[in-house]
Amino acid sequence: MSLDLERPLRNPDTGSAPLMSKRARWLVVIGFLLPGSAQVLAGSRRLGRFGLAATLVLILGGVAALLGLLFARVATLSVFTNGFVLLALQILLIAYALLWLVLGFDTLRLTRLVRVQPGWRVPVAILSVLLTLVPSAGAAWAATTVGAGRSLLGDLFQGAPAVEPVDGRYNILLLGTDAGADREGLRPDSISLVSVDAETGQSVIIGLPRELVQMPFPEDSPMLDVHPNGFCVGPNAFGPYGGCLTGYLNGLHAELEQTAEIVEAEGLPEEFAHLYDGMYADAHSRGSSPGIEATKDAVTGATGLEVQFYVLVNMDAFSSLIDALGGVTIDVQERLPVGGQIDEYTGELVGVQQWIEPGEQQLDGFAAQWYARSRYGSANGDYDRMQRQRELQAAILAQMNPANVLTKFQDVAAVGGELVDTDIPQSMLGRFVDLATKAREHAPVNVELVPPAVDPEMPDYAAIHRLVADGVAAASPVEEE
Repeated sequence: MSLDLERPLRNPDTGSAPLMSKRARWLVVIGFLLPGSAQVLAGSRRLGRFGLAATLVLILGGVAALLGLLFARVATLSVFTNGFVLLALQILLIAYALLWLVLGFDTLRLTRLVRVQPGWRVPVAILSVLLTLVPSAGAAWAATTVGAGRSLLGDLFQGAPAVEPVDGRYNILLLGTDAGADREGLRPDSISLVSVDAETGQSVIIGLPRELVQMPFPEDSPMLDVHPNGFCVGPNAFGPYGGCLTGYLNGLHAELEQTAEIVEAEGLPEEFAHLYDGMYADAHSRGSSPGIEATKDAVTGATGLEVQFYVLVNMDAFSSLIDALGGVTIDVQERLPVGGQIDEYTGELVGVQQWIEPGEQQLDGFAAQWYARSRYGSANGDYDRMQRQRELQAAILAQMNPANVLTKFQDVAAVGGELVDTDIPQSMLGRFVDLATKAREHAPVNVELVPPAVDPEMPDYAAIHRLVADGVAAASPVEEE
């Protein structure tokens, strides 16, 4: 029986054009559906068995990944965010693309086109080439996409061990900086603390004003030696009446990392230039900096939530990311200027390039950046600006759905390195991706520490802690009775 089945494929009657046409069609189709099968039936069995084995490994790997995502999602995501695993996967995809080319063109050779009916020669050839090149190109594209992802992960994330949640939550400081060429140092324009339930993904987003003052520092913070009663509050290392170099929450980065320059520019005593020497000495090795760590400690003291990680988003690079995603949809609430400044003599806004009009709009990167950046046109000034920046961040996250990111992944990945800095360990990516998926099922709770609830110039931190605790309670799973 096996000899009868094999004879028309391996040893066909080459004088029968209809038989050869039928044989050619079968070889091309089964070679596409199960690469290597055409060679086993009609060509080199060794090559065919190798192709079948490679195909079986690929199928089993895909099934295992799917089962892993269904039943062990965190572990599976952790595997596929590991740089070495991605490198191995990239190599395997390239090798399989080359193998598919070899098998495909060898299948075309096995069809013996010269023996096929004239009317079938071109269709068989075209079909064979298409079924060879399209999957090979797909595998090559997948390999380059995996490579882009591996490069992005290597650039962004640290090779540190995983960190456990604090009181069942992960607390991540989100800093948005408008890093223009005319600005010295890093002074975040938007400061938010995102607290995520480690089981459910429920989150609370706490917005802090950049002009917040007198933040208390936790007991284990080195900043406590200089500011034992709160940032700039006396008595402290600056004197019995207090003092500091910057004063505001968003100035802490400069306070620690531009100390000498500020002291010289302000004509302050030389001993002030060395007050912060040696603080957070291991920060750079952990993917952070002394200024970032001091800011994390200040936000910890201000909110009562221990800040574990930071994510620094360069608002200047938002433009490229939004363009890579194909734009972003924003419901604009008020007319906002692009560019412009206040004339110091007339008090009027001059030099406006164009206006962003109210209504739901699809903004490109340039317009979206100005939506978040514009300092004029809002009744509440910087507080409205802070809110717009958070709206833009949320809109970008909504735009980054799996289908959109997958189709434009390489463009998005190219922007990623210049867009974000973080100290989140790469070993925790699987866990955080899983939490991000769960978070989509819940609306985040927003707590804005701005007037009238909070006076940034005279903050009541006991009251602030209560506001934050209420927000966390609202973003926590309901206890079963």
